[in-house]
Amino acid sequence: MHKNDPKLILITLLVELGVAAAVASSLARSTHFKRLLLLRERSRRETLQLLAWICVPLMLGVMVRVRVPNFLAADLSFEATAVLGLLLGPAAAMVGGVVLALPAMLHHEYLALAANLMIALIFGAFGQFAEEDDIWSFSPLIDLSIYRWVRRTVTHPHLDRQIFLLVLLMAVQFGTSLLSHFYPRRYFELYSDSWIVELAICACAPVVVGIPLKIWNAVRIEQKLEEQGRLLLEARLDALQRQINPHFLFNTLNSIASLIRSKPELAREMIVKLGNILRMLLREGEAFVALGEELTFTDDYLDIEVVRFGEKLRVVKEIAADTLDVVVPSMLLQPLIENSIKHGLEPRISGGTVTLRSRIEHGRLVIEIEDDGVGIEPGGGIAAPVSGIVREGSGIGMKNVRERMQVLYGGAAHVEIVSRPGRGTKVRLVMPVDGVEGRERLGEFAR
Repeated sequence: MHKNDPKLILITLLVELGVAAAVASSLARSTHFKRLLLLRERSRRETLQLLAWICVPLMLGVMVRVRVPNFLAADLSFEATAVLGLLLGPAAAMVGGVVLALPAMLHHEYLALAANLMIALIFGAFGQFAEEDDIWSFSPLIDLSIYRWVRRTVTHPHLDRQIFLLVLLMAVQFGTSLLSHFYPRRYFELYSDSWIVELAICACAPVVVGIPLKIWNAVRIEQKLEEQGRLLLEARLDALQRQINPHFLFNTLNSIASLIRSKPELAREMIVKLGNILRMLLREGEAFVALGEELTFTDDYLDIEVVRFGEKLRVVKEIAADTLDVVVPSMLLQPLIENSIKHGLEPRISGGTVTLRSRIEHGRLVIEIEDDGVGIEPGGGIAAPVSGIVREGSGIGMKNVRERMQVLYGGAAHVEIVSRPGRGTKVRLVMPVDGVEGRERLGEFAR
């Protein structure tokens, strides 16, 4: 069967669509390729790596076309060079065009290099002229694109870059077909003497170009949605963090104000501790810290509270050494300790003890904050005088902690509350040891 046979050409066009979809889909599965493709700015090395990802399999296709008779659909050098120009610009596309032309030139098709360079320049220039979204949203459904353009033009006449790209692809494709017709031994491209078949050849070019753009644009949109989700999580965490800080600062400043006249030395000591706490609070962008660092923060808070309550407040720590380097959400313990003191111990004339425990249990980090205060009455809510921590977690501090744990870990962590009226309350936090779940939910894939 001759390469200009209409049946062979039409079959080849159909196979080309499948080859384009298969190559684009295979590349889209690679995390490294997706990262390179979606970078807004690339170094020279990253551009060359992206070219290698795209050009190597397609260069093999050109080699197959050269060596296997009548297997013409493997050669997508025209469409690939056009895609490179649209996405990477003329310079990178010219490099890719040279790579794709090498097997053809070794087969004495010397015009392949000049043709690929011209294609790279034309579509590279268009890529710089067009808006990024115009390129990414280019559709392989050319009939639908034309229909939409006609409807828009009737009411609002304007230059449609996507239609311009469609026409440009068909025109350049027709030019390369003519080149192949006049110099069949020096350049390969499908050509037919039948104007209907030739029209099909030209119409197939924008479809083949649109297929990888459509597939990769879906990946691009998915990444944008993930980025928006990550930013939403960060904004929500930031809001929860800011909800904690004013509440804590208000109580601390009240304590300092009450000591300035009666015990100025203690007031100064509390100001130093408060400065340490503020320094921790001003460290932006840290959703996670080591447990040891979190305990240092709570130590400063407890030192302030010990100054306030004197001997009425006792602190006991049972911290396992192997938990100090475990990553936990920052500002996690302070609101729970504050609740224990304010709502559990403060109502008691004799005060009481706050106990902090940490351990690794069944491969998970367990943190307990326990007090021997007044406990929680059955059905007690945030307005109940005995406690601000309730079984349903409606207290401000407990609600805040629950929300942050849910945002960061989802179902991988949980909060338990055990309370006996008149005997105290224990809050138990259980979370992953390595914090990977929380980091992944923030889009941080490296520990």
